[in-house]
Amino acid sequence: MSMHAFTQELIGEHPSIHALRKLVARVATSKVNTVLIYGETGTGKGLVARMLHQQSARADKEFLDINCAAIPGDLLESELFGFERGAFTGAVGMKQGLIEAANGGTVFLDEIRELDPVMQAKILTLLDTQRFRRVGSVRPTSVDVRFIAATNKILLGEVKQGHFREDLYYRLQVIAINIPPLRERGDDIFILTERFMAKYNAVYASRMQRLDPEVEDIFRAYEWPGNVRELENLLERIC
Repeated sequence: MSMHAFTQELIGEHPSIHALRKLVARVATSKVNTVLIYGETGTGKGLVARMLHQQSARADKEFLDINCAAIPGDLLESELFGFERGAFTGAVGMKQGLIEAANGGTVFLDEIRELDPVMQAKILTLLDTQRFRRVGSVRPTSVDVRFIAATNKILLGEVKQGHFREDLYYRLQVIAINIPPLRERGDDIFILTERFMAKYNAVYASRMQRLDPEVEDIFRAYEWPGNVRELENLLERIC
């Protein structure tokens, strides 16, 4: 998880990327407080979340990036909501949670499908009321936060299988943003290749200029299951 300032862009000229940039700009400046981003692994869900924050009126506040799959369920509640002194063994003082620290800004819940049922219920209450309770507290704390969630799975399918709360799904689905996979973006792969070459040529003092035609054919035919992240990692290795 991280809280920091940044400037990033969505690179590409494919019509789907132009449409995505326009949608992000519209949603960012709206008053919508819940956004759900869909996309395969490596398509840039975190980048789109940061763009939504950076282009919003909340840009001068914190952007909090939380990977729901990376924090064990028994620790996630106290990390997000904080705790009161004596709430559990080792709680020697009150601790402010990450949600409270991001007040006025944006909270990005990546891989939200990985939340356990108890945390799904608590996140639903938070989204509905913009209020939460620190662990061990009886009094709610109010916040003003935009919530962006992301998943690489079709959540409605997870709902039907009983893995995800239906009410939370519909609460998240106020605005849904779909990021196209790299294999559907045509020649964007070569625009990205040039950008990554320039980046890693500078890092490693290499002088790679372009791909051989045979390699371009391979790149164009490949499925890129890891999407843009896989392409960038490959270009770094080559450089």
